[in-house]
Amino acid sequence: MLGHMIAYIRKDRKLTKASISKGTNINTGHLTHIEKGERNPSHKVLKNMCKTMGIPYRPLMYTYDREVTEEQESYKLESHIAYDKIPAVDLLGGFIECPLSAPGACIAVKMTDISMEPKIKKDSYAYVEFNAPLDNKDIGLFFYQNQYLIRRFIVRKDGIALRSENRADIPDICLDPKDAFYIVGKVVGSTDVTEP
Repeated sequence: MLGHMIAYIRKDRKLTKASISKGTNINTGHLTHIEKGERNPSHKVLKNMCKTMGIPYRPLMYTYDREVTEEQESYKLESHIAYDKIPAVDLLGGFIECPLSAPGACIAVKMTDISMEPKIKKDSYAYVEFNAPLDNKDIGLFFYQNQYLIRRFIVRKDGIALRSENRADIPDICLDPKDAFYIVGKVVGSTDVTEP
């Protein structure tokens, strides 16, 4: 996934392989192998690449050692990863114990509504792993229309849906892969899970 992201960002920022190569002191052949996912850059090289591309290092670091499936390629996963943004948290609730069942969790998000009940109850915490690629039916944290949402990610032939578990009260949010939304991360556990 890291190579896909580097290639996407380079093209998105209209940078050439030669400019990245010059800024990082790696040759273009090595960069091509990185972009194809045949090699991973060292952390030092990745930091230099991010600096050369003018983006923060940490969001891209979360994609290290992740694979992209055909389904994720079909909905253009890389265009929905916030590579130059980080989540802003308005109210800090302190720290919460990270359970051993969610070792990749980066943040705990408190559920403030009933949208994911009975799966994730109101006032419980969802543990989120940043920039984790989502498969069909995974639960994720999304940023859409200036709000954070925890929803089930549904890949359909005609697009993508963000689905509430509480479907009687909350309709699906139907998206086109071209719509502006970000996958902040994958929900890898919660403080009150009723079933997987």
